[in-house]
Amino acid sequence: MAETQAAKRLREYETIFLVKPDLTDDNVDKLKERVRGIVSREGGKVLRFTVWGKKKTLFPVAKQPRAIYVHTSFLGDGKLVAEIERNLRNIDEVTRYISVKIADEVDPESRPVLEDLKLAGDVEETRPGAPAEREGGGFRSEAPEFAAVDSEEDSPEEA
Repeated sequence: MAETQAAKRLREYETIFLVKPDLTDDNVDKLKERVRGIVSREGGKVLRFTVWGKKKTLFPVAKQPRAIYVHTSFLGDGKLVAEIERNLRNIDEVTRYISVKIADEVDPESRPVLEDLKLAGDVEETRPGAPAEREGGGFRSEAPEFAAVDSEEDSPEEA
């Protein structure tokens, strides 16, 4: 009886994969459904998909400065993770992926399936500090601001 109870316990994993930034929402949904199908076929349980949206990467990935980030949390075993990564490796739209084990021996009945989320991601050129707003660039453009602050500080001391 202990063997059947141990067989029902799974590990919790999360996988984050980067998708090319020019993909449409429908194509991202197809990728999510493909991963969801792999998890269910291999006996796992998808807990949640979160699309973090299009974000700037630290360095160009597949010659692109931005990527769509997709995060999934699921229950399964090591073979399931290997199968998901094998499929992600073969999809041309996926540029990077990483899987991490979160917990050992999780009871699948104790973890509810949560609703998928879609976040906005970065706003491309309208956020503060965008390159269009920093035309002077560097410290030289900030020097007059500091000079104005210094002159304001000098005037109360004189009075």
